[in-house]
Amino acid sequence: MSYPVLPGLTPDGVLYQNLEMGTVEAVIPPGVHPTCHSPATLELPNGDLLCCWFAGTYEGSADVHIVCARLPKGADRWTEPVDVSGDPERSEQNPSLFYGPDGAVWAMYTAQRDRQAGKDNMQFTSQVRLQKSADGGLTWGPYETVFPREGTFCRQAIQVLSNGRWIFANWLCTDSAEGLSGDPTAFQISDDQGKTWRQVDMPKSHGRVHANVVELESGHLAAFMRDREAANIYRSESFDWGDTWSEPKPTPLPNNNSSISAIRLQSGRIAIACNPTCTPEPSPGKAAWPGLRCPVAVALSEDGGLTFPMIRWMERGEGFVGDENKTNNKQYEYPHIMQSADGRIHLTYAAFTRKAIKYVAFTEADVMGEKRETVGLYNPTAAQSR
Repeated sequence: MSYPVLPGLTPDGVLYQNLEMGTVEAVIPPGVHPTCHSPATLELPNGDLLCCWFAGTYEGSADVHIVCARLPKGADRWTEPVDVSGDPERSEQNPSLFYGPDGAVWAMYTAQRDRQAGKDNMQFTSQVRLQKSADGGLTWGPYETVFPREGTFCRQAIQVLSNGRWIFANWLCTDSAEGLSGDPTAFQISDDQGKTWRQVDMPKSHGRVHANVVELESGHLAAFMRDREAANIYRSESFDWGDTWSEPKPTPLPNNNSSISAIRLQSGRIAIACNPTCTPEPSPGKAAWPGLRCPVAVALSEDGGLTFPMIRWMERGEGFVGDENKTNNKQYEYPHIMQSADGRIHLTYAAFTRKAIKYVAFTEADVMGEKRETVGLYNPTAAQSR
């Protein structure tokens, strides 16, 4: 199957070839929701792709809930999203998808209380909930609260280590004068497939959040984090399966106090999706919000995330430059990166200032700038049959 050449994306879920970029792209249907944010993807055993995100009037409002769309194997378009959650008293956010040992799709997400007078940010009231789908994301069961401690936030899905241990990255929000700048990172660890959990704290991690855990080699882990100071992506290491962690240190990659996504590719390289911008003058211990959330880039590392010699802009946005044009550029943010069994890389992010979720598919060679005989043509049926 080949796709039509990109004529200008419309929010209908149809896959198009972007011949200039060498990618396959789509805007996933947003449904009836005015805003869409914080996507996450998962490949099912049958080759279908799922994408979930939170949708509603705006982040923090009680009508914000989790939805999920599907790209069936071999199909040429994403489906309309279906509702996953719907607590009328809480804003449900930051979903992740995990294929559980019970054969169900697990959607883990945060659920915080609705806005209150005088308090715009209610993240300190968040709990982490779980809903399951036994039919590959078509329908969803009732929620259960997995981590009831208020202030618990999450984004990366449960990671299964090579020894079978599960590790689930969190950060802990408080209602304090410093606000989000003081949030530390913690991990929930399970050695019995989620039946019981224990918490491990990362030392000196205040303001280093959204940890993405990758296993570099057996028991040797790296976590890559968003920086509330909007200076750099930070990195911490564990050499004992996540039982202890080093103090986070900055990587060469800039960060604008927006979410990142990191994975270990089949090649062994680390791939990080991010907005490669930062604040020009960060203040230690103070949260900064420089605002610019474009471009979306994918960076590759060959040394476990210490250096990133290869980086490519996968989303360039409107491309206006200069201070007077800032309002003409929309926001493209909160990327999620995933590699499917066939080796393709799948990138999703909130696009057009949270109007929809954009999907981009490409290869590791595309990021590295390797020349290919055919650019932009992708036959998913053939790729999955190899």
